[in-house]
Amino acid sequence: MVQDERVPQQSQYGSVDPAPPTSSGNVSQWRDAVQNESLPMFQRMRAVFSLRNERSDEACLALCAGFHSSSALLRHELAYVLGQMQNPVCLPTLTERLADPEEHVMVRHEAAEAMGAIGDRSIIPILEQFAEDPLPEVSESCVVALDLLAWVSGSEFENAEW
Repeated sequence: MVQDERVPQQSQYGSVDPAPPTSSGNVSQWRDAVQNESLPMFQRMRAVFSLRNERSDEACLALCAGFHSSSALLRHELAYVLGQMQNPVCLPTLTERLADPEEHVMVRHEAAEAMGAIGDRSIIPILEQFAEDPLPEVSESCVVALDLLAWVSGSEFENAEW
């Protein structure tokens, strides 16, 4: 059976993206598209996934520049794909999003989880600080991120049977 190329496919990250990456363009064009508030969200999302698939530091920083968007949905997706990329160059931006009490709670939640997915233990103190956040979406996400970092390092949960 021939697969219809218009049917969403699983990405290299194991996810089915809400918009397919574009088949042409470059980091500069995709960064501009992500930041262009006049474009339809679908086009902006396609640029997000194109940048994610590029995997370079430049692409990662282009995604970070998108956090100035007025769309909480887009900012949430940016944090999600940064976690997929696992590039520590984005940690300062994710830390800013987590720490901003004016940021939408779901963006803060996704920033925390992305920080854990990146696997850089230097952010443990930040996650510990926000594990006390009054918003459960934020605090619980920080706890999950801390648990993931502990699990990856083998320092905890060694005898846990999940």
